Amino acid sequence: MSRVCEITGKKPAAGNRVSHANNKKRRRFLPNLHTQRFWVETEKRWVTLRLSASGMRTIEKRGIDRVLAELRAQGHKL
Repeated sequence: MSRVCEITGKKPAAGNRVSHANNKKRRRFLPNLHTQRFWVETEKRWVTLRLSASGMRTIEKRGIDRVLAELRAQGHKL
């Protein structure tokens, strides 16, 4: 399972781990992903999404119905 938010598209970013001696070693910054179920009242069913914390805030702001409609318009199967 890939570490990508289904709503925002956030995925791991690359950077450097820097020590006190200023040694640089490559590392990955992983998105804050959660598996969350949402009740969709219009469809009378649960929808499970793997999304980041900012994706949850997007759903709180726009509503689950509008977000699902946008995802389906992009071709995602839910």
